[in-house]
Amino acid sequence: MADLSIKGFRGIKSLDIPRLGRVTLLAGKNGVGKTTVLEACRVYAARGRYSALSELAEKHEEYSATTNRDGTDRLRANLAGLFHGRDVSRKARIEIGPESRANGGRLRIEICRPDEMRTSIPDDGILEDVADGELRALKVAFEDREVATPLLFEAGESSAGTATRWPRRKGWYSIRQDDLSPATVCVSLGPGVLGNDAVARFWDSVTLTDDEDRAVQALRMALGKTIKRVAMIGEEGSNFRGRGRRVIVKLGDRRQPVPLKSLGDGAIRLFGIALALANSRDGFLLIDEAENGIHYSVHRDYWRLILQTARANNTQVLATTHGWDCIRGFAQA
Repeated sequence: MADLSIKGFRGIKSLDIPRLGRVTLLAGKNGVGKTTVLEACRVYAARGRYSALSELAEKHEEYSATTNRDGTDRLRANLAGLFHGRDVSRKARIEIGPESRANGGRLRIEICRPDEMRTSIPDDGILEDVADGELRALKVAFEDREVATPLLFEAGESSAGTATRWPRRKGWYSIRQDDLSPATVCVSLGPGVLGNDAVARFWDSVTLTDDEDRAVQALRMALGKTIKRVAMIGEEGSNFRGRGRRVIVKLGDRRQPVPLKSLGDGAIRLFGIALALANSRDGFLLIDEAENGIHYSVHRDYWRLILQTARANNTQVLATTHGWDCIRGFAQA
């Protein structure tokens, strides 16, 4: 994307960023919406898929109580919190994407009634015992494609805490993958470190490539030239002491390798970012709190690695920071 416009999404009523670089660093105080910008990009890359929306709602512990057909209660993702002001009226709309259509498609997410949809929704997907005041559809549109997913709220309610009956039939969920706009690769990191499962998955895709060399180079930023080799051991799904696959590192002249996780969060963070860059080729990489765990003395080399790899892999990077050292290193790189 050459530019970014966000409207009606979470804490952002309206935000326009007129120019994005190959790598863009967002800096600001706590609570100004830096992470929300990254989340908006994640929703955009997913083209508004319900799975991405519900995962984001659950991350923020946005739930509604619903009643299953067997009478049991269940907490489900409540998407009201994704709309600015928690507004789920028929006027509510989220828009994310480039301001100009020439720079790419624009994602629109809004609340509507099923009879307002251009696409057909099967009649058997609507419960007879749901009152009109409760029936809502989440319409997601990108370019020339449009799909709907059911949302149920009690009449007069606009947020969590409402108990309502969930559709017994699956008419609204019979959305084929080819009905949806193709998603764009998007990898999200931070503010913590990658878990072993993600590291193993990313490592498998870079083994014996230039990206493997970049990952080792990233480790050397934190630990110097004592890093000789890196390997992945263990078996996926292994029950041996609950460990599974993990990274080990050969240090200098030591005969025995050591676990990567024994070398500190900075090393893990740098290694994970290098792997994530390799696995976000032709897509987005979103890094929240980019300075976490990284010593100020390596920020310039850290950002140089990101800039060079992003260019080589055609990756667009958006990152956030609270730290002046991070900003200075970015500018120097």
